[in-house]
Amino acid sequence: MQKNNSLINSLQNCVTACEHCASACLDEENVASMTDCIRLDMECADICNVAARLLSRDADVNIALIELCEDICGECAEECESHDHEHCQQCAKACRRCEEQCNKYLN
Repeated sequence: MQKNNSLINSLQNCVTACEHCASACLDEENVASMTDCIRLDMECADICNVAARLLSRDADVNIALIELCEDICGECAEECESHDHEHCQQCAKACRRCEEQCNKYLN
C-alpha cells in the first residue's frame, strides 16, 4: 500500500473538494448555470471514492478504474476552472492534483 498512499490521499482530497463544491454550487445565485459543475462534482466524487476505498483495501484495482478517475478528474477540473467561485477554483486544483497522481500510478 506504500506505493498507493499519495494516490489514495489525492483521491480522498478530491472527493472532499468535489462534495464541497457541489454543495456550494447549490447556494449560488444562478444555480441553473452550475448544473454541469454540480453533475461533474458528484460523478468525480463517486468514482474517486470507490477507487480510494479499493486501493485502501489493497484490492487488485483494475487499471481502467484509475484511467476513469484520471479522465473524470480532468473533466471536472476543466469545468470548475471555467467558474470564478473560490470553491470551484479549489475543486479544480484538487482534481488536477488527483489527475496527476492517477497519471503517475498508471505510468
